[in-house]
Amino acid sequence: MSNSIIVYTDGAARGNPGPGGYGAILMWGDKRKELSNGYKHTTNNRMELMAVIAALRALKKDNLHITVYSDSAYVVNAVEKGWLKNWLRTNFKGGKKNPDLWRLYHSLAQKHTVKFVWVKGHADNPYNNRCDELATAAADGNDLEEDAGYQPE
Repeated sequence: MSNSIIVYTDGAARGNPGPGGYGAILMWGDKRKELSNGYKHTTNNRMELMAVIAALRALKKDNLHITVYSDSAYVVNAVEKGWLKNWLRTNFKGGKKNPDLWRLYHSLAQKHTVKFVWVKGHADNPYNNRCDELATAAADGNDLEEDAGYQPE
């Protein structure tokens, strides 16, 4: 069993802000695991990031090589372009959004080597499309949780 994991993620919010959900697919070797959850009141960006966090939380080992495929330029660029390092260094000065989730992501990512790859959303990638289905179904679900960190504008 390799220590390389492939993760696809997507987030959705109805109304943005509004009811939201995330979907994630973890793949290693021939194994697959799907994750999703829905929230009463949240944003699309929070759900995009929550999908990544849920995937990292589901991992049982440390020191894995993880490639995350996401259609969220916000999430991909924050990590790959180093924005997050700056936000952490300046304590999210200037009203940068979602510091609770970014700090949680950062602490989970420290245990692994994580690389992000942007994929075009709603295109011909079956894994991204499945994550979209999981996220929207979760957003439309009945037993939605509170997104405790969501802060209205």
